[in-house]
Amino acid sequence: MKGMKTVSVWLILSLLLTGMVFAANPLNLYGRGAENSNGVVAAAKPEASQVGVDILKKGGNAVDAAIATAFALGVLEPNASGLGGGGFMIIKLADMDEPVIIDFRECAPLMATPDMYKYNEKNQIIGSENTIGGKASGVPGEVAGLLYALDHYGTMSRAEVIAPAIEWAEKGIPVTVNLGQIIKDNYTKILEFEPTRKIYLKDDLPYEIGDTIYLKDLANTLRKIAKDGASAFYTGEIAQKIVDEVQKQGGILTLEDLATYEVKIRKPVMGTYRGYKIISTPPASSGGTHMIELLNILENFDMAAIGDNTPLWAHLWSEGMKLIFADRSKYMADIDFVKVPLEGLTSKAYAKELAKKISLTEPMPSVAAGDPWAYESGSTTHLSVADKDGNMVAITKSINYFFGSGVVVPGTGILMNNHMDDFVLRPGSVNSIEPKKRPLSSMSPTLVLMPDGRPFMAIGSPGATRIITTVAQVISNVIDHGMDINTAILAPRLFRTQSGPMSVEGRISLATYEALLKMGHELVVRGDYDPYFGGVHAVLYVYDWNGLSGGADPRRDGQAVAF
Repeated sequence: MKGMKTVSVWLILSLLLTGMVFAANPLNLYGRGAENSNGVVAAAKPEASQVGVDILKKGGNAVDAAIATAFALGVLEPNASGLGGGGFMIIKLADMDEPVIIDFRECAPLMATPDMYKYNEKNQIIGSENTIGGKASGVPGEVAGLLYALDHYGTMSRAEVIAPAIEWAEKGIPVTVNLGQIIKDNYTKILEFEPTRKIYLKDDLPYEIGDTIYLKDLANTLRKIAKDGASAFYTGEIAQKIVDEVQKQGGILTLEDLATYEVKIRKPVMGTYRGYKIISTPPASSGGTHMIELLNILENFDMAAIGDNTPLWAHLWSEGMKLIFADRSKYMADIDFVKVPLEGLTSKAYAKELAKKISLTEPMPSVAAGDPWAYESGSTTHLSVADKDGNMVAITKSINYFFGSGVVVPGTGILMNNHMDDFVLRPGSVNSIEPKKRPLSSMSPTLVLMPDGRPFMAIGSPGATRIITTVAQVISNVIDHGMDINTAILAPRLFRTQSGPMSVEGRISLATYEALLKMGHELVVRGDYDPYFGGVHAVLYVYDWNGLSGGADPRRDGQAVAF
């Protein structure tokens, strides 16, 4: 049977009361946004956003604020990111001719092989080693990446920007409704590892809402990093503890892996949408490339005239998503190991050919990857920072699943990632495991410039593959439908890959829901503000009054702070 038997109560009420989606101002309802003329930080925790704004007030630049916020997020939202993970950052300071991408994604250990995970007779990985335990962890890049950015583009000292994270780790973090539920959802994983359950459970039971979790060991680790820099993490006592615990839990990480980890400086992928310049993250992230590809496809349709939350709007987004995910599966991998047709995938001409495959009346029954080579010529978190001088920074970072591999390194508070699961776990794929290779990601920290080149938006989101489509939808909401940044973030979302059903939020209008079913779409209706669809944090320049507006997502604990 297509769809779900029960449509959300909200969906039905929307038809009875208005015949359309909720039209009240959701910013007043949720209070997540902030605007002012000097600077805005939008992050997944209000306390982390405040850390960034405090740095700006002290005279730090946007990079200083972003790095302080990032370290604080690793403490305040330890389930989603931290020292044991990695990510991507895009920086565009006002005096820079070109933006820079800092790739601090994890990489596979030197002993890793394409067939390192074994399958049982049910085609399941034995022991869930790809997601739980030491074998799930890639070599962490967060410390190296954040400090590289600070050293090369910041103005403040390590001690100054890490101090707020240390303070929060010492005094403890509040257990919110969101964090409390995530702990309950991951209870079995947390319980499996003694150092982890000592921190994130209370008497081996989940914390209650309003409790405080103390991270004393993590505070001490941060102090050592503030004093000695990246070497405190990648060599010496901390590195030895990481290796010992990961290997104890079945992993293959070595001291050489940590000592030889390298930050990669990349050129961004670039495109345009309705004249606005899109600047985003290249492989090993697939996010920027396929976000531009998706927007290029939709540029062939008059999305403003079609309107948002209409049947044709949802249909076109869904069909475009099918096309880009087919290409992602075939072509995308770490460009240090595989040649990827980036120019073709982001080509307007290629997108035009793909758009011709889309029927306006029915979904495509099956989708195969296109040929972009013909167009060649030759649980994660996010934060955005922008200031009045036109400096913009966007960082997306992660330990992958909530609570990562489940492995906390004793005496350090470091929670290790499980990003090895982002590889294709069998030989023969462009994204198969190789030593030092970075697994494919969807993280998409993105900057948008006005058609005249002025700064316009810094944006990004967590949410696995939904990152790509979520960021694209919010950009379209602003550019095509004239929404302010908070309304654009709160608008209903949808998602699909090249196969399977279309997932929609419960606030989609009932008329659209029924029309999509009649067109032949299979639908899954999720929650009204469902964290499945990520958690966008963005800052928008508003030139009408020469200020900045920050937006944060109620699907997470986010909050924008301005000054």
